Order: sequence, then C-alpha cells, then structure tokens
Amino acid sequence: MTTQVLDGARTVGDVLDAAAERHGDRVAVQDATGSLTFTELRERARRLADGLLRSGLRPGDRVLEALPNGCELLVSEMALALAGLVRVPLNPRLGPREWRGIHHDSGARGLIADGRLRGGDGAGITEHVACEIRVRADDGGLAELIDDGSPGARLVAPNPEDVVGLAYSSGTTGMPKGALRTHGMRLASMRAMLRHVVEPTGDVDAYLHAGPAIHTSGLFILPMLALGARQVMAHHPTPAAISELVAAASITHLALVPSVVDALTQLPEPDRRSFARLRMLAYAGAPMPPAQIRRAAELLTDRLVQYYGLVEAIPPLTVLGIADHARGLGDTPQLLASAGRIVGDARIEIRRDGGSADTGPVPSELGEVAVSGPMVTPGYWNAEERTDLGKSFDGTALLTGDVGVITDGYLVLADRRNNMLISGGYNVYPGEIESAVLSSPGLRDAVAVGLPDERWGQRIVLAYTTTSGADLDASQRAELHDRLDRLAPHKRPKTCHFHAELPLGATGKLDRRAIAAQLIAAEHPLSGASDERLPTT
Repeated sequence: MTTQVLDGARTVGDVLDAAAERHGDRVAVQDATGSLTFTELRERARRLADGLLRSGLRPGDRVLEALPNGCELLVSEMALALAGLVRVPLNPRLGPREWRGIHHDSGARGLIADGRLRGGDGAGITEHVACEIRVRADDGGLAELIDDGSPGARLVAPNPEDVVGLAYSSGTTGMPKGALRTHGMRLASMRAMLRHVVEPTGDVDAYLHAGPAIHTSGLFILPMLALGARQVMAHHPTPAAISELVAAASITHLALVPSVVDALTQLPEPDRRSFARLRMLAYAGAPMPPAQIRRAAELLTDRLVQYYGLVEAIPPLTVLGIADHARGLGDTPQLLASAGRIVGDARIEIRRDGGSADTGPVPSELGEVAVSGPMVTPGYWNAEERTDLGKSFDGTALLTGDVGVITDGYLVLADRRNNMLISGGYNVYPGEIESAVLSSPGLRDAVAVGLPDERWGQRIVLAYTTTSGADLDASQRAELHDRLDRLAPHKRPKTCHFHAELPLGATGKLDRRAIAAQLIAAEHPLSGASDERLPTT
C-alpha cells in the first residue's frame, strides 16, 4: 500500500503531497473541534508556510512550537517543513527554565503557540518565552496567516540533508540539548516505522494521538499520512477519556508511554473492553517491566508492540512485535525483558571499555549501546559553543548512554550509563535491582536510587508502588525480601520505601532525581515528609 509513497518521497513535503494526491477527500486529521481532509491539510499547510515567510521568517530560521494536540498542530508541523524552517517543539511538561534555555540555545526567531497551553506547574509558555515573530493560535493569528497565505508562492524545495527540526532532550541532568533532525532522518524513521511496527499489525483505520505529538506519538504522523489513515488528536486525555475515544472514533492503532498503559489497566472492566478491538497498542519511551506487560496483555489487549530509539536516533531501532510478545508471554519469557530485534537500516553494536565491540548473536557482557544508520542525528545544535554535551559521538557511531547486550539478535537494555551507582566502591546498575523485583507479587513500580552516605558513598534504597495502592502484606514483603537476597550483597538496597505514587518526568518516565529528593526529605522529620520503610538488612 505504501510502496509508491515510500519510493518517491525525499522530504516531509513529498509525503504530504503524495498523501493529498492519493487520498484527497478522505479525513486526514480530526480533533474535538472539526476535521481536515488530506487536500485541506496540504492547502492549509502551504498557505501557512507562505504566511510565515511573509511575516519575516527566512528558511533555516528556528521556530518554537507550543501547540496542544489538534488539527492546527499537524498543519503547523507540515507548514514549517514546507517553508524550510526548523521546528523546535516545546514540551509543556518541562518548565520555564528549560523553555528559556531551549529558546536561548536554538536562537529561535519565531514562536507559534497557544496562550492557553500551560505546563504541569501552571506556568504559561507564552508568559515565559517571547520571540521576534509571534503567531498565536488562541487569538486567531494562526488562522489569519493561513487565510491570507498563497499556497506555494514562496516555497523552495528543501534537500533531504536539510535540517527540519531540533529535538531537545528533557534536560533532567542539565540544560536541554538539541539534536539535529533532517528530512532524510524523518523519512528513514517513517519507512522503518511502517515496515516493522505498523504494517505487521494489519490495516489501520484510525490512529489516536493520546500522548503529546511532540513525543512518541508524533513519530506516527508521517507513517499515517503515507498510509492515508485518519489521525485523531486528543490533548492530555484521561485514561477513561482514552477508552471512550478508542470506542467512539473506531481507533485501531495507538502508542503510549508505559506509565499511561499501566494506568489503563487500572480502569474498571467496562472501560477496558474498548481496547480489545485494537490491532496495535504500542509502548515506548521507557522499558515496561514483564509484570506490567502481562497485566496489559491480560486486561487490555495482547496486540502489544514495543519499539526503541532515542532523541538522537529516531525510532524504531529495535522492535518487539506481537508475535514476540506472544512467545514472551508463553514459553520464552526472557523475550519480555528485551527491547526487541534490530530492524531496518539500524546498525547496533555493544561497546565495552577498551573499545571492543559485539554485534551478537552470542550473549556477552554488558556494554554501551552504539548505533549508526540514516536515522541517527549528524550532531547537536550549537555543539561548537557548548561544553556540557558529553561524549556522544566517536566518529563512527552515536554512543547512546544505554547499557545493554545483544542476545540472539535481540537487544536487552540493562540501564543508563549515567544511572550507575557507586556504593562501597562497587559499580551498581539500578536496572539490575529493579528487574530482580518487578515481578514480585503486589509490586507495580520499583526504582533503585543512591542517597548520599558517609560510609557507602551512595546508599542504595528502593522506592516502590503497589497494585493495590496500599503497602505490601506480610507474604508479599517476604517474597520481596527473598528476591533481594538473591542479589550480591553490595547490590541489595539498605531500605525499601512504599509510596502511593512516584513522580514522573516530562516524558512520562519515572523521575529518579525527584524520587531521590523525596527519599532524602523523608529521612528528615523537619521536612514534614513521611513514608513507610521496609528494612532489608
């Protein structure tokens, strides 16, 4: 179905043109306020591209984008690509410090924003970021540019190697850094997403953008255009609202971060029924523990797909497909601990200290995951001016910072290199501790962190949540103890802490720094914090 689109496309605009020509009057995108056909989407994107260039922006200028999920977001993304502008999406789940840092680093001259969009702390993006050229969606400025624009009058065809966007990290360990994304990278991701993630699951009737389109869900925009599939945009829907949309909008395909998938499993049984009709429930952005995968398969759907990638290497690099999940839920449970099989043009090897490399299939010791291929960024924006980027490129490949091993062609991720703890002089990866306990009865999430300690350097502690919302009972505690006792002594947490909830970061992942801060505060009565502790001595 997609061969013609794939073979002829060299840029983002090519995909939009081919989709409009093939699927014309079919609905391309819809939200709570209306819909656009493929022809209308292209027309409005072309008009907006012309309007942005008339406003004073020049090809190559960076433009911050802060829009909620909706038809306008899709028009804006396509328009920026058509105009030769560089899209810099702002994640509302970050905060004013990060927004201002991204603005400063990117040198953006333009801002396309909805003034009603606010961060998790209530801060308004337009209250903290101001650019030379501002286009507001909430006061009619975006619609005015579209209405006044001339489709294609000022547009110059870009090249595949031209930068189409900057993808900024979440900034959890410092100021966000912007990975360059070219048209060629976007299309390499689109092709791999279609061939290895979407098409094996069956025909797509409609895809739901329930997560922010600036994160994992946005990776499906181009594939769905290429397929001629209807895209349904929802801005921060609750788990119950996701269930309602899946049923009401005849959704067949959906991708979410694991924390949201897990929240769906907690819905009442009638609300969970709608997910049985899905042909694909994909998850990405963070590993999903095997116990959570089993819950999702039992309570939602067994049509599960996992894919792996990075800000600097657009997914999918690996895919754990529906058949892999079936094997993992059956007689090959170790598959559920993997990120999937290496796919497409991605080239992955394991780099160990000393420079040796392993590409499988024989299991070997852990090392840093290195990736190369057409989906990998050529570098960071302002790389020559920043001294805080770290060693990400070694001249031949991107060093991801992920620690893992390749076994029988499957990539198994153990942890992040910068998560490593040093306790009593030993290196400890918290992922090993977490993997040892996450299938323990009653546990929902578990995170191992290191707290400052005069004796140990870092004292390892475990924070956890439960499926019941209450602390573990005596038998569950005994099982948790037993699993921890199987670890080497220097890897065992000194204490375990029950939490009703654990904080999430900007991309829906568990926030290790915030968890550590909570645990430090809980150890000091004057902080007012409290928790329950389970000694593990």
